[in-house]
Amino acid sequence: MTDFPKRRVAILGSTGSIGTQAIDVIKANPDRFEVEVLTANGNADLLIQQAIELKPNVVVICNEDRYEQVFSALDPLGIKVYAGAAAIASVVQMETIDVVLTAMVGYSGLLPTIRAIEAGKTIALANKETLVVAGELITQLARQKGVNILPVDSEHSAIFQCLVGEFHNPIEKIILTASGGPFRGKDRAFLASVTKAQALKHPNWSMGAKITIDSATLMNKGLEVIEAKWLFGLTAEQIDVVVHPQSIIHSLVQFEDGSLKAQMGLPDMKLPIQVALGYPYRLKSDFPRFSFLDYPTLTFEQPDLKTFRNLQLAFDALNQGGNAPCIINAANEIAVDAFLHDRIGFLDMADIVESCLTYATFVQSPTYDDYVQSDTEVRQLAGERIKSRI
Repeated sequence: MTDFPKRRVAILGSTGSIGTQAIDVIKANPDRFEVEVLTANGNADLLIQQAIELKPNVVVICNEDRYEQVFSALDPLGIKVYAGAAAIASVVQMETIDVVLTAMVGYSGLLPTIRAIEAGKTIALANKETLVVAGELITQLARQKGVNILPVDSEHSAIFQCLVGEFHNPIEKIILTASGGPFRGKDRAFLASVTKAQALKHPNWSMGAKITIDSATLMNKGLEVIEAKWLFGLTAEQIDVVVHPQSIIHSLVQFEDGSLKAQMGLPDMKLPIQVALGYPYRLKSDFPRFSFLDYPTLTFEQPDLKTFRNLQLAFDALNQGGNAPCIINAANEIAVDAFLHDRIGFLDMADIVESCLTYATFVQSPTYDDYVQSDTEVRQLAGERIKSRI
């Protein structure tokens, strides 16, 4: 593949699960990629270790209290060091960047993604909350700037891969697969007493704490439904969710003639990361290969929307439109954090999301400033709901 241009990558969230796996992909393809920027929230030790090995041009530590530690370690190596969220939104505009991998957690990824699109950078999107919060704004801006948004989520990567060569053929519907998480088949009585440790044990995927809890509540699938609407130009009626416990079929597309295309493989996030970074090329890898003989049975079932209410709430927000998806995202981020800090129970998370969706200020046609205001309002409202339960 002699015509593959070497790509300079900014990894936003390099110390998280997606970021560290992206680094593995880049290290395995040193002739294809080089790291230009690394950013982290607060894990200064790992950020320093990554920077010493990869020698990026710039690093940003979001937690300004850790700036001196990072600066003293990396400045002697000629690596520029900055701190704060504003610095992340600034460095993504550097001319030396080709691809921005947005792997920050939650709402924090929105502004850097906007700035990167404005600067014309290709986006490898692992931060689904960006499209959940402001999907219309982001997709319009990407069209205006001629920017490609390449999905990194395994499900959306699967849909994207199924659509290659099919761009002139309308989608009848897509089917997003879900593992069902660690509590598949359990009832509300069981869920009322589950612990954080139980919820963090995902059966198939190795992910960060926030997305693992979202997977356990099925909110992750709900956010993916909203993300899919904007990535592929769909209505809620064109998106189905099917529980597939083996996580081998990553998602499917059904076309107007009734045919289905699926993308399959072992549950390994390195593959969709490599697809996004390398597109339109498929790069050779040593990833483990799937064998049907190892999985003689693949099963499918309907999600339990009454027990795992977050998925239904996400569909409700999608149908409501406006800033409703922004509302459920902010409420969920606060609720998950409270659960991870043992302040509320597992079932309380959906209650808090539903309450915020009901009572937060609704805006039918939000601007960016409306999204910012809505996020702030809902976080405060969710915090009040949590305090009332303690």
